[in-house]
This record gives sequence, C-alpha cells and structure tokens, in this order.
Amino acid sequence: MTRRARGILAACAAVLLIASLARAEEGAAQRTADWPDTLTTRVEALALLETLNADLLSNDSATLTLDRWCDAHKLASPAKIVADLVHGVDKAPTDEVRQLLGVSVTDPVRYRHVRLHCGAHVLSEADNWYVPARLTPDMNRLLDTTDTAFGRAVQPLHFHRRTLSAKLLWSPLPQGWEMGAALPAADSGPLQVPSQTIEHRAVLSLPDGTPFSAVVETYTNEVLSFPKPPRP
Repeated sequence: MTRRARGILAACAAVLLIASLARAEEGAAQRTADWPDTLTTRVEALALLETLNADLLSNDSATLTLDRWCDAHKLASPAKIVADLVHGVDKAPTDEVRQLLGVSVTDPVRYRHVRLHCGAHVLSEADNWYVPARLTPDMNRLLDTTDTAFGRAVQPLHFHRRTLSAKLLWSPLPQGWEMGAALPAADSGPLQVPSQTIEHRAVLSLPDGTPFSAVVETYTNEVLSFPKPPRP
C-alpha cells in the first residue's frame, strides 16, 4: 500500500470516528429529552436513584454493580464498565485518609482519579487512595500501567467494603413531598438532572479487616441516560 493510500485510509477512519462520536452525543441528547418534567417522571427518577444507591450499598464492588446497571438498562453493548484514568492529577492523602487506611505519614499511598464509562456514558468519577504494599505485584502493575477499574483489578482479594457515607446529591422531589410539601410545577421541557446525583465514601478492606483503599465516588446523571419507559 502506498503512503498516499495509507493517508487516505487514515483520513477516512478519522471521519468515521468523528461521525460515530457525533451520533453517540446526539443519541444521548435524545435519551435525555425522552424524560419529560412531570410528577410521574420525577417519582420514577427518584425510585431509580434510590434503587442504584441501595444496590451500591449492598455490594462490595461498585464496578461490578455498575456492570449490572449498564446491562439492565441497555446503556451499551457489551455492557462492561471501562475505567478512563485521568493522568497528571494527584491529591496527597489527608491525615483522615491515612487514619482510615491505618498507615503512618511515611508509608507510601498512591492516588488514582478515574472516570467509569459504560459505552459513551460516564457513570461515575472516583478519587481513590490505596496502599500498594497491601496489593499483589500484578495488581500494582495493572493499576500503574493500564486503565483497569480498581474494583476489577483487586477483585481476587475478595475484599469487603465499608461505607462511610452515602447521599443523594439531587432529589427529583422536595423533602417531605410525601407529607404534602409543595411539589415542583410541571414543565413542558425535559427533566433537568444536574451532573452529580449520588456520592459515596467508603473503605475497602482485606478479608482479615486490613484496610487498603479509601474512595470517594460521585455518580453522574448519565446513570439515567436511557429512554424513559412508555406509560399508558
């Protein structure tokens, strides 16, 4: 193949990639528009967020929980969470983080910031401080050299998760709505969901109780980025 032919093929591939990304963005916008701002929709959105929150709280791996969420709501095919490691970002562990991990000020603690994707959808962002000495060499290599999601990389440890806090950052309905508090007025446009919806803080520990990771996970509005089911 000549250099000119290779150049033409590369240009065509770039055009196809740009077109594919544009279609994905257009599809996401369409799915968002499928959710009208009605009382019924707000109740459904609240039920979905609470369901996801409960699933995350009842499972040790947020990555595997999002795998199932991605599959159940047809967000992508294959329905598998992929981590996008954000490079060039570092946050030193605070005294609180070191205390949670049970390490001294001289013990090495590494930091990772990742975005967890399901296809074109970023479902969450996570800040993760972990103790490399408590992982295997293969796990550290995966975390150092690849974008593998943390939960997937350390899954062989059979770790346990202890949730420190879990809260909805946005509720479609006001507090006390079930007791007669004023409800939002219906809007003719789509339901406006803020970019951040749920926040979890947790510690991951080995089966013997030794902590090795402290995480802050923020879940995005993309967890609702699927068509609203039709109602009669």
